[in-house]
Amino acid sequence: MSRPRLLLPSLLLGVFMLPSLSFAAGKCERLIVTGSPDAPPYLWRDPQDPKHLMGANADLLKQAAQELGLKVELLYAGKRSQALEEVRSGRMDLLADAPLKSSELESLDYIHPSITQNEIVVWTRHDHAQPFNVLADLRDHPGAVSNKIRLTQPFEALVSEHLKLERTESLTQAFQKLILGQVEYVLAGRYAGLAMVQALGVSADLIAQPLPLDKPGLYLALSFNSACNDPWLRGQLAKKMTESAASGLSGEAVKRNLELWKAQLLLPASAPNK
Repeated sequence: MSRPRLLLPSLLLGVFMLPSLSFAAGKCERLIVTGSPDAPPYLWRDPQDPKHLMGANADLLKQAAQELGLKVELLYAGKRSQALEEVRSGRMDLLADAPLKSSELESLDYIHPSITQNEIVVWTRHDHAQPFNVLADLRDHPGAVSNKIRLTQPFEALVSEHLKLERTESLTQAFQKLILGQVEYVLAGRYAGLAMVQALGVSADLIAQPLPLDKPGLYLALSFNSACNDPWLRGQLAKKMTESAASGLSGEAVKRNLELWKAQLLLPASAPNK
């Protein structure tokens, strides 16, 4: 008769713990997510449904959320600065492609490791003979870079100190200067560059150097003001991002979405609904 009495406290403890565990795993059932609307193959506006975003980061987040039993909606919130403000305020829960910036640590919880990495490489004309393999090779040579590029903070400091770079409003303008011979190189993301040379029809004219000079991560970042921001979700997302990086899913998603972006370029142009 003593054994059942000994088991009773344990059984009661288990009963009382069940609701709290269920609450921890079920507090957030739906994540409202946004990010850059013009950063293929990572994120861009869906031409068939312009209110939503698509891309490698979207695919990876949706897969992770599905495995966690969460619903995710990736919404267009305007340009990058507007998307950031929507998440800071808590009107949206999460950024799907946040660069790691110390200035944002007061408003965002970054999920480590990054969901994807962006390889920053040197783009030159095919007939360019000068080797541009390391940062030192670029000194004393005129180059260009888009204002939209996202570099790691240490590399940004080196670039500002040592390179003669012309800042342009877009990657399109930077590549046009390279084609016209106004600069000798452009610093740009490998995959963003591939998408752009395809869009401009200059794949035969421009080439990316093989070695990346910088590899900034693009992170999931939860707003401090999001009702979904709790230790359980942060921990589960970190686990999923670790698994994604280790399995190669991240790289596969980037390459798959690059091909999807290229295919969309071949479709008849249609203006997105505002």
